[in-house]
Amino acid sequence: MSSAYTTQASTPVFIAGPAGQIETLLDTPAGPPVGIAVVAHPHPGQGGTAEHKIPQLLARTLQAHGFVTMRPNYRGVGQSEGAYDGGPGESTDVEAVLRHLQAEYPGLPVALAGFSFGAFVQTLMVARLTAAGDAAAESIQHLILTGMPAGALSETLSYDTPPVPAHTLVVHGEKDERVPLINVFDWARPQELPVVVLPAAGHFFTGKLPGLRRVVEGYLRRPA
Repeated sequence: MSSAYTTQASTPVFIAGPAGQIETLLDTPAGPPVGIAVVAHPHPGQGGTAEHKIPQLLARTLQAHGFVTMRPNYRGVGQSEGAYDGGPGESTDVEAVLRHLQAEYPGLPVALAGFSFGAFVQTLMVARLTAAGDAAAESIQHLILTGMPAGALSETLSYDTPPVPAHTLVVHGEKDERVPLINVFDWARPQELPVVVLPAAGHFFTGKLPGLRRVVEGYLRRPA
């Protein structure tokens, strides 16, 4: 499917969010959209924004597969209003973007993607929607989590990452220096959830981005 679409420049779009204005970057396919997607960026305290290289890669891959894609800057990042909330607030920001896209493109399947802290944010939103029996949860066809934090990362930092649907794609670097691979295995094992490991890749997939793109493309092409 990807050959049927070409990428275009991102367009800044501002929408209303729970903490005020949310700044987003919109990527639209050249052809009729087949779905809508929201891509979440890494931790703002470590320089994460919607323009980070991995959210860009995820957005462009989704765009090339026909998805109308939005990358929000969380509250307090860029021109988005509000202040950092440690995950829960950011997940409501992502939900606001999803609701906006669903209103603009009703009935289309949903793809969610995130990198690092952004992947964690997506799991929080999906868990909340699922627990509430929200119809939006049933429309999530693709969930892509890359470099996702789970478990204890230091003496003062730990992530209680919720379980995810069985169709989720989890991609992690073998040599991730920030989130040990064993943490992700420990999180995935009770769910019997496969984890795709990119050999020799670090947390930021430096030098391994083509491999990451191929994995995501393969996932998007899988039978529905």
